[in-house]
Amino acid sequence: TCIQMEIRAPRTKEEWDEYYHLRWKVLRQPWNQPLGTERDTLEDQAKHFAAFEEANIIGVGRLDHVDFGVCQIRFMAVQPTYQSNGIGANLMNTMETKAWNSGATEIILHARAHALGFYEKLGYVCIEPSHLLFGEIQHFLMKKKKG
Repeated sequence: TCIQMEIRAPRTKEEWDEYYHLRWKVLRQPWNQPLGTERDTLEDQAKHFAAFEEANIIGVGRLDHVDFGVCQIRFMAVQPTYQSNGIGANLMNTMETKAWNSGATEIILHARAHALGFYEKLGYVCIEPSHLLFGEIQHFLMKKKKG
């Protein structure tokens, strides 16, 4: 299936609501986390990316500038019915380009175990186990250097 999509930041209140709802639905709801837990205090400083198929948001991701030359990709989520169609890879590519163009020399992220292979295919290297989310979801620090 070839999905026609546009990747950009949400613009309207409805798009922002849909953006955060998808983030919650994929990354929080399966662990019975309440609405609101899909957001943090850095939303205003981050760059937001949403994959739109026509008017529907089918994937989301956020790019944070964390240190000199270092960006972090966070809150990556693709609508389950759209997974394995290249949407996540397109989102990653768009965020990486933005990071490299802003002067980053390294991108980090914390991946869930089931997503390690996805990020490794995109050139990320697994460094070490990092945090345990909700006491059960092991995350792993991954890095990619520019070049």
